Formats: sequence, C-alpha cells, structure tokens
Amino acid sequence: MLHLRVIAPPDQSGAVADLLAADAGVTHLVVLPGAARQPAGDYITCDVVRESADGVLRRLQDLGVEARGAIAADDVELTLSAAADKAARDAPGNGEDAVVWDEIAAKTGEQTVLTGTFLVLIIVATMIAGIGVLLDQPILIVGAMVVGPEFGPLAALCVALLRRQPQVITRSIKALVVGFLAAMLVTVLSTWALTAAGLVGRDMLLADRPLTDFIWRPDALSWVVGVLAGIAGMISLTSKKSGSLVGVLISVTTVPAAANVAVAAAYGVWPEAAGSALQLVINLVAIVLAGLLTLVVQLCWWRRVERGTDRNVPRQRADREPARVTASRRPPRDAG
Repeated sequence: MLHLRVIAPPDQSGAVADLLAADAGVTHLVVLPGAARQPAGDYITCDVVRESADGVLRRLQDLGVEARGAIAADDVELTLSAAADKAARDAPGNGEDAVVWDEIAAKTGEQTVLTGTFLVLIIVATMIAGIGVLLDQPILIVGAMVVGPEFGPLAALCVALLRRQPQVITRSIKALVVGFLAAMLVTVLSTWALTAAGLVGRDMLLADRPLTDFIWRPDALSWVVGVLAGIAGMISLTSKKSGSLVGVLISVTTVPAAANVAVAAAYGVWPEAAGSALQLVINLVAIVLAGLLTLVVQLCWWRRVERGTDRNVPRQRADREPARVTASRRPPRDAG
C-alpha cells in the first residue's frame, strides 16, 4: 500500500477528492482545505493499494495537479484497518504483481547518474573478480558480484527504452560504458602492480581453471543466463523485491567477464580477452532485451486488468467519478 499526499489548487481540490473517492483501491481519504502553504492549496491524503496506484497517479497527472500543486507517495509498511482490507479486496489484481510506473522511473532514474560511489564500487568489484579469476576462486567471484552496482543502470535502461526517455537512455549507457571501462583499466593496472610484487603471475591465468574458465567461454547458455537474469531483475524491481541477491544474479554475467577481459589484456592473452569481452556483450544485451520484454508483458497485463475493471466497476462508484478523469489508455508518462 502507498500513502499518497496531494497538494491541490483550490479550483482542482473537488475534482481530486472525487477522483480519489471514486477509486475502489483508495481509502483513508482526508481533505484539509487551505492547509498547504508552499505551494498554496488544499492538502489531501489517502492510502491506495499498489494494484490501483498506477491508475490513480495517472489520472491525477491528467488533471495537471503536479503543475500547480504536488503529488508524493511513500510505502506503508503496516496498516491495521478494515477499510484498507476492503480496498485490497475490491481493487483489481494482486499487489505483489502490481506495477507503479512513476515509482519505478523515479527509483531507476536516480541510478543513472555517474557518481563517485558507483565508480568506486564497480572498480572494486572488478578488481576482486580479477583476483578471483587468477586464483580460480568462486568465493571471490561471488564477493565481486555482491559489490557490483551495475544492476541500477541496466534496470534504468530497460525502463527508459519502454517509456521512450532519450536522456535517461543516454545517462544509463554512459554510466555502464564509463563504469566498465574505468573498472577494467584500473584492474589492468592493479594486475600489473600485483605481478610486479610477485603476488600473481601470467602462469596463473594460463593454468587450468576449472571453476572459473566458463567466464571467457561464451556459449548458448551464456545467452540463457543473461535472459533469466534480466527477467528476474525486472520482476524483482517492479514487485518491490529487489535486493542484494538480485544484484548477485545480474553480476554473475557481467562483472566477472569484465574482470577476465582486464586480466587477460594485462598479460596479453588476447584470445581469452576477446572471449570474455564477447561474454560481457552477450550478457548485457540479453539482460536488457529480457528486462524490456518483461516490462512490456507487465504493461500489457495490467492494461488488460484495468480494462476489465472499468467494465465491471460498481454502478454507484462509476456515477461518482467525474467524466473528465477517466483513466488514460496512453503509454506510461515520463515522470521526469
């Protein structure tokens, strides 16, 4: 459930309140006339179940509330209310499967900025994976996967492609390209430094590495793993279940491959470097395509649920909803 806070200009307050009251998934509606000072207007709060949240936010934006007022939403961790239980029963679909597009766009959009923190994390992850490749140690590879931050830009790229946001697409690609190039460059330098210190050597790369040699030998399963990672990543993001384990699943196909490229390049083992680079490209493309397809399927599914709800909405609630706030059927709006 989301807690919705709206500042509505006085001339729109009635329409906003009617819009919210007409939705079966909205409850705990409170209207405080004249309570808002900046921007000035009426302060309206309510709770809305996740399966209704996207439609409610879209209709509020159709009214243009955000242009002269404000719309904000927060997650509600605990609600003890019979009214809330009824809203969850009356709303279409299941909250676990619900997609709130503006929430996803805001969350992923923040992760497209090329920050110092992002660079440090991806560099450290790639360096750890590089050592793991040389030592043939899966434990170090898994540790690098946990540290790797590339899930954010990859998810943002999928969302931006669906919502046709060129600026977000550019920022996401920039973060990924600059991040991986910087990480591989630093890993090459660190490999040379460790070699000079006598801690690692070229013979370790050329030795049999049965536990990690899959990293530079792309095959059909590389594509399969990338597709599965993209599907799992998008579903976890849209269903509010994203976390470190999802990051590990994404990183299993990216950070180790980038590290192997760097280590092989540092020692001039170009066939292995080329194989690792191909592995990295295959998996990145598979993740993005699978993630985008997952979002498209979710969008189509929820539009179908909304259409079914519109046909079956109770007569008394339909009569209360103003005609001008009928749910839009256009693609999700750009939250930026």
